[in-house]
Amino acid sequence: MSDHTESRRTTTGLPDWFFPGPPGGWTAEMLDHLELIDGALVMRPPQTWFHMLVLRLLERGIRPPADLMVVREMTVTLGMRQRPEPDIMLVRCSAVTTSVTSFEPQHVHLVVEVASPESLDRDRTTKPIKYSTAGIKYLWRLEEDQGLVAYTYELDRAVKAYVPTGVHRGRLKTDIGFPVDIDLDLDAVR
Repeated sequence: MSDHTESRRTTTGLPDWFFPGPPGGWTAEMLDHLELIDGALVMRPPQTWFHMLVLRLLERGIRPPADLMVVREMTVTLGMRQRPEPDIMLVRCSAVTTSVTSFEPQHVHLVVEVASPESLDRDRTTKPIKYSTAGIKYLWRLEEDQGLVAYTYELDRAVKAYVPTGVHRGRLKTDIGFPVDIDLDLDAVR
């Protein structure tokens, strides 16, 4: 190990595999846009106004029972090489502590992805396969298509795959172990 590598390790506390990183080094902004999928760090696009409004709408609209909590901007650890960050999750309150940084899939009731052009393939294909294989019961994907559209899925445990339960325009009305009824008008949350 070179003196330069040893110096970096001592001053940063990071392992050698983390270096050299991107040209010019890592920045705080870069780290705000990473998640781990298939052992690779994946850049998440910056949040758009549409994305922020959808998250606000869902946080206000989902009324879980007392044993569940709405969380956002946290990850779910699906395995050693899988730690995606859904936009919203419903998690068991018993799994929430002040030091938790990621949830185990058995504590996650619902994952929600708000798709953007940059994340569409991951949100439609890659992540649903990861979530269903891990046994997460419900998945929603929201997209912008002449207004807000919500695609809802439930896990078929026999085949560990999601089956569609609805395509919702204007209103998201479904049951995920409790009734959900959300007006999908983004103008109402501005």
